[in-house]
Amino acid sequence: MSSSPRLRPAVRGLVIDNSNSVLMVKLVFPHGEWWVMPGGGIEENEDLHTALQRELAEEVGLTAFEAEGVLWLRDHHFAMSSTDGVQWDGQSETVFVVRTERFTPSPLMSQAELHAENLHAYQWWSIDEMLLNSECNNFSPPDIAIRLHQFVSSDSWTPLHIVQHNDSIVSECLL
Repeated sequence: MSSSPRLRPAVRGLVIDNSNSVLMVKLVFPHGEWWVMPGGGIEENEDLHTALQRELAEEVGLTAFEAEGVLWLRDHHFAMSSTDGVQWDGQSETVFVVRTERFTPSPLMSQAELHAENLHAYQWWSIDEMLLNSECNNFSPPDIAIRLHQFVSSDSWTPLHIVQHNDSIVSECLL
């Protein structure tokens, strides 16, 4: 009898400005670097929106915003340890759309605290830049630029449920 994978509950924000540029953070690990949307693990007794507020304030300094809705859910299967040493089989992320004016990130966490959480940089990327640089920069999910292009080109968006094993998307369906 196999047990279900232990996926850490997490939340991320698609922080997108009026010109459809996206704020990404760079996570650095011994085995590689990835550009991801800001966010992270949900703490005990924390709801999705409270976790999103905390994570965006800590990582990029965004404190005044309203989440528009869910962009997608992603179950990402990979071996991971959280900063408190807990072993997980991956992460189950709820990604919210957060529209904002462009701002200069000013994280509430110190540089040392950010580095302890593997966060080493942040950058606004246009979707075209992401499409052009997808082979020389690791974005997560790997096809994020294509998905974001579809999102901003659409008059209506139906959230997706994406399942990813390491770097490969293995399934997706509409929610």
